[in-house]
Amino acid sequence: MKKTLVILAAGLGSRFGGGIKQLEPIDDYGHIIIDYSIHDAIAAGFQKIVFIIRHDIESDFKEVIGNRIENVCASLGVEVCYAFQEMSNVPDFTNKALSERRTKPWGTGHAVLACEGLLDSPFTVINADDYYGKEGFKKAAIFLENGDGYGLVGYQLKNTLSDNGGVTRGVCTVEDGMLTQINETKNIIKVTDTADGGNYKAFSGYKTIDINSLVSMNFWCYPVSFMQVLKDRFIGFLEGMSDPMTDEYLLPIIADGMIKDGYEFSVLPTDDKWFGVTYKEDKEAVTESFRKLIEEGIYKANLYSDL
Repeated sequence: MKKTLVILAAGLGSRFGGGIKQLEPIDDYGHIIIDYSIHDAIAAGFQKIVFIIRHDIESDFKEVIGNRIENVCASLGVEVCYAFQEMSNVPDFTNKALSERRTKPWGTGHAVLACEGLLDSPFTVINADDYYGKEGFKKAAIFLENGDGYGLVGYQLKNTLSDNGGVTRGVCTVEDGMLTQINETKNIIKVTDTADGGNYKAFSGYKTIDINSLVSMNFWCYPVSFMQVLKDRFIGFLEGMSDPMTDEYLLPIIADGMIKDGYEFSVLPTDDKWFGVTYKEDKEAVTESFRKLIEEGIYKANLYSDL
């Protein structure tokens, strides 16, 4: 069965100093984080890639990675296309003047809506600036092959924390392998417990969070029919906004609402370590992590040469 990888690459990294953090090289060979996700997805059997970007970053994006990936994929029989998230892409009943005044993007759910007409097979959605590891793509590929359900690749919280500041994570409640709730938890910090042999704990405010909890890193599996669900629920989101200038239509919140309405989401747990550049200070550690992965033979320096 054909499988599609959708990459959310339209956002700017607000905490990364205002630059387009998705386009920052993270190894000595000019690769960026997206390269590793694309490599792992193709190795797992994905045959189509959709980049969601904006028109104002199109030139830079294609120069840094798009044109190069198109050349790599052409030789492998993998299709590459682009979708564009635009602030004005809202239903006709919406106040267009509001869309013109609003500066904050409508969110990840709105970004996926930009793919309408481009998706004809089950698909996975990931962030452009996250490294997910190989296992998640293998599990996602098998899940998409086996049916047309909804799924989430879940990571252990301890494998997703930053040493440089608090992070927001969707902490999952899982029962019998099914997702029952996502609790968006802000400012989760990593604190070393000297009384416990130097091991660390995770806190959000004064609340301790189990470091083995599964969390969402925005690695979703969807059937094609999700596009209509997404479109229908976007209308409800727009009608029910509490703050039209800042409310966002986000995939975890959408999933939580769908679960409440009876949809089922399977959780695909992975022990792989996630990493990304949440803070500018993370980049050095991320670069070192990729250096080790290459040194250990997990990836080749000539990344795509083993496909």
